[in-house]
Amino acid sequence: MSNQSQNNPLEFSVRGIVLGILITLIFTAAQVYLGLKVGLTFATSIPAAVISMALLSAFKDATIQENNIVQTIASAAGTLASVIFVLPGLLMIGWWSNIPFWPTFGACAIGGVLGVMYTMPLRRALVSQSDLPYPEGVAAAEVLKVGTQSRSGAQEGKAGLWAVIWGAVASAVFALLGAAKLVAAEVAHFVKVGNGATGLGASSSLALVGAGHLMGISVGMAMLVGLVIAWAVLVPLLTMANPAAPGVALADHALGIWSTQVRMIGAGTIGAAAIVTLATLAKPVIGGLKSAMESSRRAKQGGGDVPREDKDLPIFIVGLVTLISMVPAGWLLSSFLSGGPLSSISTPLVIVGIGYILIAGMLAAAVCGYMAGLIGSSNSPVSGLAILSILGAATSVGWVGREIMGPDTAQALIAFALFVTTVVLAVAVIGNDNLQDLKTGQLVGATPWKQQVGLIIGVFAGSCVVPPVLELLNHANGFAGAPNVNAISDQPLAAPQATLISTLAKGVIGGDLKWDLIGYGALIGLALVAIDFVLKKSSDRKYSCAPLGVGLAIYLPSAVTSPVVVGAIGGYFFEKAMRGKKHGEAASRLGVLVMSGFIVGESLFNVALAGLIVLTNKGEPLAIANSMSEATTMMIALAIAAAVVVGLYRWSANSARAIEA
Repeated sequence: MSNQSQNNPLEFSVRGIVLGILITLIFTAAQVYLGLKVGLTFATSIPAAVISMALLSAFKDATIQENNIVQTIASAAGTLASVIFVLPGLLMIGWWSNIPFWPTFGACAIGGVLGVMYTMPLRRALVSQSDLPYPEGVAAAEVLKVGTQSRSGAQEGKAGLWAVIWGAVASAVFALLGAAKLVAAEVAHFVKVGNGATGLGASSSLALVGAGHLMGISVGMAMLVGLVIAWAVLVPLLTMANPAAPGVALADHALGIWSTQVRMIGAGTIGAAAIVTLATLAKPVIGGLKSAMESSRRAKQGGGDVPREDKDLPIFIVGLVTLISMVPAGWLLSSFLSGGPLSSISTPLVIVGIGYILIAGMLAAAVCGYMAGLIGSSNSPVSGLAILSILGAATSVGWVGREIMGPDTAQALIAFALFVTTVVLAVAVIGNDNLQDLKTGQLVGATPWKQQVGLIIGVFAGSCVVPPVLELLNHANGFAGAPNVNAISDQPLAAPQATLISTLAKGVIGGDLKWDLIGYGALIGLALVAIDFVLKKSSDRKYSCAPLGVGLAIYLPSAVTSPVVVGAIGGYFFEKAMRGKKHGEAASRLGVLVMSGFIVGESLFNVALAGLIVLTNKGEPLAIANSMSEATTMMIALAIAAAVVVGLYRWSANSARAIEA
């Protein structure tokens, strides 16, 4: 086996598949938590590639292609967890009181398989014959090449594994101090402005600092602009316009106005920015699809043998799997409706639902796949696609159910629209990921069809984890805006994206959306699009102000956005200090891995804490009573976080220097 020829390297191995599945299970759990807390997910390909290379380097015959299959399987974790942007909405509207395993598993798995099938025909046009940059796909390929080719690369692989471990341990310990009430969970300060109020909070979370570093300075600056718009302009103005009742604290007044009014403006900004982003991509996507059809026609006429690096799953299998998937999809939708107030119209609803999954899913997968090529999968405006999908699903479902409209049926129609959107979103995010993985594969000489099978394995592994982790967090914490009858802790998770999407679904079907606030937000969004365009044009694409980043910062709580901005600025200065040094590139790669570790460690600690909350039936099982004031615990939180971040950046630089020496 070990002396396999160059033209047929080892790709699929039992150890690789098992390792890929294990990494998927761990990362999916971390992603689900992060997404519910802050509404963001992170790219798992690079940390997965590093862990895989460090562990498989123990085997003499491990190949770069085998490591690539491990990261392909594991990358499903990052993307599949995005379905939590919609699912908690079913709890918020009171349709579900807990998360059932099979419907959730089915929605994730069917959507994921369709995502791979729909983007397969696009591979030639969007990957092998296109000049799209694929920033994250190329970065993952670089990590694989560096780690498997040279002796210093093997050393860096080991240092990389330690980087993930140190980052994970540091953030888990910091989260443990927060759970023990020894550091403040949030550092916040509110001030009076005229007869209004405003302020800023920052969650004590190393995971968010890590997310900021990974998103980079341009997204960080866009979020800073959003923070300024929300907390320096909108909150002071609206709190002055709606003065507080006597006895209401400053913080409660500011946060109350923000959550009822400013958030809806933010939703409008996100919606407008997402629609414009998608519209600007329409021309290149359509062009790309046309050339895909052309090239597949040419390949048919040319005949002859297709080289191994260009073999997809046969198109006949793709069509067959797509058609067969419609059977469980139909069964899933009809069982979702059976016995409910909509059972009388379940047949037309299921037909509309399946049609929507087929057509909207195809469009979403194509657009999302193109975006992975343009800006990388963790920056893709998935939330924008989710907003468009729920508007489309709610409109078409509402149209079918217009005959029997009433309070019960309205709730059931909203639930059905959310469920259909979950499937469409799974299609979109896996399509996005498939093309990014195929780009990595193309750069390391992998076989496309083997990668596509690998991704499907990852989809099934991830689909097994999403429901139990969601249910555990639902039982331990619950979600903001849901009845949370069974939740033990009194600190529900924010689930910001699901809140937005269920609000939109209710608004479309019930007809009570605050259109005026959304309209103001949309105007801000369009103004930002114009500013972004001018910035890019005048600075030759050096500077930009991503309108979606700004909208998210208006919509997400400042406690979530502030640490992300801090992380982005910290990362920028670290990269700047390393630029031009001999060990600079290795140091910045290690920095990325430490930050990924921050996310994984804290998220996994919090999933474990949720397990502990359920076992002990206590809301704060680790709290240690102490007499420190809130201000003191805030100062301690800031000091420890700063020390950890600076210390680990220095460790990255020193380790890189030792490797390159």
